[in-house]
Amino acid sequence: MSLPHTLFRPVLLLLAMSLGAMTNASAQTRDVAGARDYPGIGRFGGSVITGYQVKDFDAARMQGAAFKDGQPTDARRLEGRITRIAYRTNPGPSILEVSRNFETQLAKAGFETLLACDVDACGGIPFSEAVDALPIPQMWVDGFNYRYFAGRKVDGGRETYASLIVSENNREIYAQLVIAEVGAIENKMVDAAVMAKGLRETGRIALYGIYFDTDRAEVKPESRPTLEQIAKLLTAQVGLSVFIVGHTDNQGPFAYNLDLSRRRAEAIAAELVKNYGIGAPRLRTAGVALLAPVGSNATEAGRALNRRVELVAP
Repeated sequence: MSLPHTLFRPVLLLLAMSLGAMTNASAQTRDVAGARDYPGIGRFGGSVITGYQVKDFDAARMQGAAFKDGQPTDARRLEGRITRIAYRTNPGPSILEVSRNFETQLAKAGFETLLACDVDACGGIPFSEAVDALPIPQMWVDGFNYRYFAGRKVDGGRETYASLIVSENNREIYAQLVIAEVGAIENKMVDAAVMAKGLRETGRIALYGIYFDTDRAEVKPESRPTLEQIAKLLTAQVGLSVFIVGHTDNQGPFAYNLDLSRRRAEAIAAELVKNYGIGAPRLRTAGVALLAPVGSNATEAGRALNRRVELVAP
């Protein structure tokens, strides 16, 4: 027997709260690996980062106005560099206190308010379901108890948006900050001819078209065009062998990034062997973390350049 539609959401909410109680029994006490606060914003005192995701180019959903009759009135799809950070705060503060602190910091950083609302004023559960939230248990959104903020700033012609959702689960406050730095996608495609030229002239070529999720070493499907060009290069030059070298920026512990960069290089080699027919002996791998920067790690633009893969001629 199926549950009536009107009862389905409350039942799911109770189930989520029960799972939350079990999750909190072994809740983390430190930030997830590689995570950091967004510069100039910071965090509410006593919080830990439970979810962290930075994409050089992605899309984020943001609501610029409250819902009307259960439907969005100003839904925005923002493309560019997207940062998502989720926090958990121990019991004590209220949703409003945490939200107001973030809102104050965002105002100081130059964001003008587009929308600031609580449950009913936002649009209730339909509004909360449209929020671009990281998955449980990184972030929890109770559709009956939350506060939302959206803001925008323009600096030197560059448009940046911020959204914040603050909610509660098992008496703990969860907050997620999303920063969308709007911009066109950078052309990171390097074809086989360019790779060959780089290897011939400088002994290496930097590649930015191979993608991984934050803190993960699984090659994402979006990497296929670049992998195809590497395979084309190696197929055309049957005597060529290369090192695949993983690089990171300076964010996070060195030992962690050294291991991550190595595992990412190994994952690329495995893809080329398994799916593109390249002989394993032609591919050697290494990870060097932050040891060979090509940009300043003091700026986001420089860190983006440092997060790369290189092909190196032996």
